[in-house]
Amino acid sequence: MATPVLQVRNLTTRFKTERGVVTAVDGVSFDVNAGETLAIVGESGSGKSVTSMSILRLIPSPPGRIEAGEILFDGKDLLKLSEDEMRGIRGDRIAMIFQDSMSSLNPSITIGKQIAEPITLHRNAGWAEAYRNARELLGKVQIPDAESRLGAYPHQFSGGMRQRAMIAMALACEPKLIIADEPTTALDVTVQAQILDLLKQLTRQAQTSMILITHDLGVVARYADRVAVMYGGRIVEQGPARDIFNRPAHPYTRGLLASIPRIDSDTDQPLQAIEGMPPDLSALPPGCAFGPRCRLATAACVAARPPLTAVSASHVKACFNT
Repeated sequence: MATPVLQVRNLTTRFKTERGVVTAVDGVSFDVNAGETLAIVGESGSGKSVTSMSILRLIPSPPGRIEAGEILFDGKDLLKLSEDEMRGIRGDRIAMIFQDSMSSLNPSITIGKQIAEPITLHRNAGWAEAYRNARELLGKVQIPDAESRLGAYPHQFSGGMRQRAMIAMALACEPKLIIADEPTTALDVTVQAQILDLLKQLTRQAQTSMILITHDLGVVARYADRVAVMYGGRIVEQGPARDIFNRPAHPYTRGLLASIPRIDSDTDQPLQAIEGMPPDLSALPPGCAFGPRCRLATAACVAARPPLTAVSASHVKACFNT
């Protein structure tokens, strides 16, 4: 079996705050295989974005710190590389698409220069060649009149066009892995579908792996090959997307699925909400973090943290009672 593109093992990231130490990512492990899309899902505050930022070592220090684990990429542990070596990987072998394109793009630099810059840095190309590549990339992401758009500034693009420009930047150096952190959050539903279809098509053509960070299970069902469900900084269920949707094994996953509308359900049936609030990461309970909100919780859930156990050969869950 081929070695995964990315192997994350027991990753732990903490932040020192006025309220105490917050464990935002707590012993997280997963693989990303060549050409596949892994979706990491969960409510706000579950640790999804901190996980993605940890992979690229973009955690601000202080107050944050990656305290344990391994992040193996191309046979190297990213946590052991120097900052110069990491700069050589970011934007080249691993690219990231951030949530808010307006704050991620530099408002004082043209779109063409921002797309061309990583090509000059990582491919030692001249500016003329880099601009030619930038024009081709804008065409690939279906921005009309790409030649004239090279000289435009971010504020002259619509939200959907800015997100397409971000995708072009991510693809500029033909990375092996793209991390897309809520890439369509600020867009309307129609544009969301266009952007995600485009991203999936382009990554498939280039055989690029992708980590898709999202809270939208509709997006996951359509675009992901495998799914990791996070809660309280931990992965509570992981497996192929088909298994997660058809045979969810963790009560939290079941709650998420029950809270979204389905076109094949009874229209008179109300959606089910997950009672309670997400946990305070600075004061997690000693047992299962989902226990206070779980209808299946028992004394065992309060006393100990459930380990990940096998549902099938490729499907695991962290629950004593399912």
